[in-house]
Amino acid sequence: MTSITDPPRGSFRPSMLINDTRYRSYTFQAIAFVVLALSIGYLINNLFTNLAAQGLDIDFSFLGAPAGYDINQRLIEYTSQSTNLQAAFVGILNTLLVAFLACVTATIFGVLAGVLRLSNNWLVRKLMAIYVEIFRNIPVLIWVLIIFTIMIAVLPGPREFRGDDPSATMFLGISAFTNRGVYIPLPFFERGFGGGLDFLMVLAVLVGSFFGARAVNARATRIQEATGVRPATLLTNLGIWFGPLIVMFLVFGLRFEVPELKGFNFAGGIKVGGPLIAIWFALSIYTGAFIAENVRAGIQAVSKGQTEAAGALGIRPGRIMSLVVLPQALRVIIPPLISNYLNITKNSSLAILVGYADVTATLGGITLNQTGRAIECILLLMLFYLTISLLISAVINVYNNAIKLKER
Repeated sequence: MTSITDPPRGSFRPSMLINDTRYRSYTFQAIAFVVLALSIGYLINNLFTNLAAQGLDIDFSFLGAPAGYDINQRLIEYTSQSTNLQAAFVGILNTLLVAFLACVTATIFGVLAGVLRLSNNWLVRKLMAIYVEIFRNIPVLIWVLIIFTIMIAVLPGPREFRGDDPSATMFLGISAFTNRGVYIPLPFFERGFGGGLDFLMVLAVLVGSFFGARAVNARATRIQEATGVRPATLLTNLGIWFGPLIVMFLVFGLRFEVPELKGFNFAGGIKVGGPLIAIWFALSIYTGAFIAENVRAGIQAVSKGQTEAAGALGIRPGRIMSLVVLPQALRVIIPPLISNYLNITKNSSLAILVGYADVTATLGGITLNQTGRAIECILLLMLFYLTISLLISAVINVYNNAIKLKER
């Protein structure tokens, strides 16, 4: 009986690049790399050739020119005389803000809905199934329009807060829900805050709280190992984390600027615009439905024997879910969760539909139209979304690698 084996080692011959299995894969990879490099080079050369034929070139100097337009929702200082680069940064921060808020709330919605989909209560289980099937099968663009339209139609206008309409009253006397957005108090410090020493003090307090909470949890673990009963640590940990910070903020004179109705609009406080709320809530409930299915699949991937063994030890169902099932289910949940976070970041570009000034609206919209630098703006947009997507994938993959099973 004969078998096909690699030829004996000897002097290298060019034919071995194809016939020898030791080199064949490298040959095909090298050929594919050369073809890809030539294709990219051809496309780039074609781009510059066409630009030169029309008297154009790649030039990013427009980023230093005045933007000439206002942005209503911003996290940093900006005026119409700021540069296009500054406007792009405002859009980037707005994009990151809505993506971060949506990722957090979508995760909360998804985990709750995914756990409740497996509830023993028939009504709760069916309601969560209805939520998942409705929200994930309707495009997120429609949800953005629905939520924004409801806000405009249902919530009162600022001027209505002058009348006797009971629906147009400030919530707890400090917040106002209007069709233009939500106005909430703005915290500030009477004695000033923001120096390097102040931030070092806050950092020291946070580090101390971290080690204090670890000491409390370690003590609770020792008591549990000795007696079989774990003492409650939630309130103690909350006191350790928030108590020193509250005292420090009071020392600095923490106060709140409450929004007040002046003229035809509210002044003071923080304005959370209606477009931000619409895109934030739409992305949250839409993506939360997908995360719920990931959570449900992850929980069902854990053997029922784990739950039964924990129940036999007398552990309450809530503790079984949080201590036994979910930690093991995370190995199944995390990989598809990365895709959901990436979808949130990319779907945030739909904010331009309701007038939210994200990076697509500023750099890829107004700036592009005013300067005519379409190629440069699109390249910068592609670079931004690619960078953010790779960073999100890298961070979540680090956590995924930390919780995956380690084989000997």
